[in-house]
Amino acid sequence: MSIFRNILKNSRSEEDGNFFLQLKQILGFTPKKKSLYLKAFTHRSMNIKDKKGNAINYERLEFVGDAMLGSVIASFLYGEVPHGDEGYLTKMRSKVVSRQHLNELGKELNLIDLVRSRIPKDNFGSNIHGNLFESLVGAIYLDKGYKACEKFVYKNVILPHVDIEKLEGKVISYKSLLIEWCQKEKKTFKYEVYEDTGNDALKHFSVKLSIDDKVIAKARATSKKKAEEKASKRAFFAFQEQISKQ
Repeated sequence: MSIFRNILKNSRSEEDGNFFLQLKQILGFTPKKKSLYLKAFTHRSMNIKDKKGNAINYERLEFVGDAMLGSVIASFLYGEVPHGDEGYLTKMRSKVVSRQHLNELGKELNLIDLVRSRIPKDNFGSNIHGNLFESLVGAIYLDKGYKACEKFVYKNVILPHVDIEKLEGKVISYKSLLIEWCQKEKKTFKYEVYEDTGNDALKHFSVKLSIDDKVIAKARATSKKKAEEKASKRAFFAFQEQISKQ
């Protein structure tokens, strides 16, 4: 029995060694509080708890990482765009830390290769990439402090991806943009799920978008939210000339 435990221990040690080798390449420094980073890549499906019964996974670190990302980006935008008012700065920050952008950042760093889970990686939704990016930022902050966290965000987010001019023209949500325009122009709008006759193995939702009681766009996707966004994008391009004048 003791031999079996030693084999498991050595195997785990080797696994952790590979984990921290990969992690160091991503971070550019050697972690001090290693347990934080193990937690940052532990999925809730592992069902691990500490001695007090508290869950050990990356979800609480996500919360910290989200706050730190927002703080660093807000500070950068405040200094970079002195003419921007509160509304402008808030909108620009939202574009940088949008779920889509965070997912792209997580993919760039191949963070999913480090995750520990009982779920096959192919079964994860796309948001896993952004979740891991946020949890990693949270771990960096708690391990090395604000300056190290700021340096990591500048290196991986701001310097390679934040272009103010491009960001100003970037649309985060076509649905929000379209609803805002409809409300301003006093137009009625309605998103409606209708029967899907597709034969896809994965369930799809079909949504049609009506403006002033006229169907403007239809779309299908694997969730109602995605289908609504897809239909909104199509409608946006149908009304682009009018929307751009507002």
